[in-house]
Amino acid sequence: MCKGLWGKVSEVKDRRCCLLIGNSRWHWAIKEADGWHFVHTTPEPHKASAIDLPLVAWAAVGPIPKNLVLEKKKRVSIEDIPLKKLPPWLGIDRALAGWEAFKQAKSAAINSCGVLVADAGTVLSLTRITSDGEFAGGQLVAGLNLQLSAMAKGAKNLSNPGPGSSKNPQFPITTAEAMQRGSLQALVGTLIEAVNETNMQLWLCGGDAPVLIEELRKRNKEVLHHPNLVLEGMVDIQQRINPGQDL
Repeated sequence: MCKGLWGKVSEVKDRRCCLLIGNSRWHWAIKEADGWHFVHTTPEPHKASAIDLPLVAWAAVGPIPKNLVLEKKKRVSIEDIPLKKLPPWLGIDRALAGWEAFKQAKSAAINSCGVLVADAGTVLSLTRITSDGEFAGGQLVAGLNLQLSAMAKGAKNLSNPGPGSSKNPQFPITTAEAMQRGSLQALVGTLIEAVNETNMQLWLCGGDAPVLIEELRKRNKEVLHHPNLVLEGMVDIQQRINPGQDL
């Protein structure tokens, strides 16, 4: 999925971009003539350090390589996010996704009960934002690959079969498919219970989102898929911080 995309990033010399350093991938918002484009790459610090990146904003939830020089004044922090009662320890990716979903829902007049944002990455995070723009807690669950890795490491006779497909039967015969289906069911069940409990609209982003959407729609659950919600939030926040800067 990420193969060859570093070439795209290396071409931004005369353009501007935002960067989110994640746990397993790096996420880029790149300004083109026709608007913002989003690119997701494998973490390759040796390549990034050799590129003259015109970063206008950056944030990190994963490890920051020592050889990557990033300007501290361009780092987006929790204090920059205009949501109420955000705790200082909250992951900046959750805050950005929560803000962007709240902003878009309010603009479309569909936030009467607030929004529930699920970022299905290495860890599936649930973030609850009220209709008044107030952080109201959330949940954290191991993502698909993390669940499978944990089973493989914790049980002698299990190995990681990879994420698999939503087409796996509900009660598989093989061990590999049973691991895949069980991990997927854990995430789907978490999302369905959260929606039923809060009666909030579910906004979904992150790498595992496509397979989760399939499962949720099979169960007639409405979900809004915004794959680049975190980066869209970063672009918006950067423009709010520097309103006079031409982006």
